Amino acid sequence: MNIKQIVMRRFSMKLLEPFSTHAETVIHREGIIIEAVDGEGRSGFGECVAFTTPFYTAETVDSAWTILSTLFIPIMKKQKIYHPSDLPIILQGFIGNQMAKAGLEAALWDLFAKQKSVSLATLIGGTRSEIETGVVISLTSDIKATIASYEQSGYKRYKVKVKKGKELDILTNIRDIAPELPIMIDANGGYEQKDLSLLEKMDDYQLLMMEQPFKAGDFYLHQELQQRMVTPICLDESIESYHDAYQAIQLGCCRVINVKIGRVGGLTEAIKIHDLCELHHIPVWCGGMLETGIARAHNIALASLPGFSIPGDISASNRYWERDIIDPEVTVHNGTISVPQKHGIGFEIDHDYLDYVTIQKEQF
Repeated sequence: MNIKQIVMRRFSMKLLEPFSTHAETVIHREGIIIEAVDGEGRSGFGECVAFTTPFYTAETVDSAWTILSTLFIPIMKKQKIYHPSDLPIILQGFIGNQMAKAGLEAALWDLFAKQKSVSLATLIGGTRSEIETGVVISLTSDIKATIASYEQSGYKRYKVKVKKGKELDILTNIRDIAPELPIMIDANGGYEQKDLSLLEKMDDYQLLMMEQPFKAGDFYLHQELQQRMVTPICLDESIESYHDAYQAIQLGCCRVINVKIGRVGGLTEAIKIHDLCELHHIPVWCGGMLETGIARAHNIALASLPGFSIPGDISASNRYWERDIIDPEVTVHNGTISVPQKHGIGFEIDHDYLDYVTIQKEQF
């Protein structure tokens, strides 16, 4: 691939409104943009989607910056890279740090697609010209007004982040407002074994799915709950690799899997998980991480694969940002997003704004 330079930029962007889970409220989003430049001056862009605190996974922006700058990038630059999927092989001896690996690999995928003069979606075998998309309902907003606004935009699936002790009231309120709304809940691992009976009551609300009720390592509890419930269990934080997905399927822990490029260590692994789930007739959807348009563009390409049959968390840029760092920004029309056909991720980088939000920069 003739990679001559890697540039890392740490950015800070303010969300349009705070984003809350049971564990954290995010107001300013920091992350890392990685640029890979080849000998002909072409650039590919990726994004490390770790958060500033380890509330979602153990990784943080600080830890990812350190591991990328001191280990992953120096090691990669010493190797011959012929294809983006070479990078996971080069880094396979290093445990964890999935989001750092994914961000670096993403830059290679964008660059490689540009070198081959194809869109990233085409390169990885995408079959869709547009993808259906869902949206997350923030509990910090007016739920009734928010639902009405999102319905007008045509979103196909709605997700609510719930907190233990408030979930039944929230769901009752939503069902009173919109009895037929295609809704799911995301617990972000906030429940324990003693809550099994409480969670069983969720069957009364005709949910599309219940996402990650227990902690990441609790495969047994997810299996136990799925056996008791009609509502499909979806695993998120539990799935950090192909092996995790295989184990979850074999144990009957879930009926749906949320695939996030950052969480599983990169697009190469995400495609493998997609193929595994398709083989076992497990529907998948693409989750979001409060990304900028760069990671969102990678998600759009991933969600164009045939097994992504459930609308993902790939909303419009203006859902989270006053201004995004890509041009044009991601837009939603009647609940769908067009899959770009331009080379690479299909969007240009707004370099002026990227420079404006950059708070740290390093070149290799």
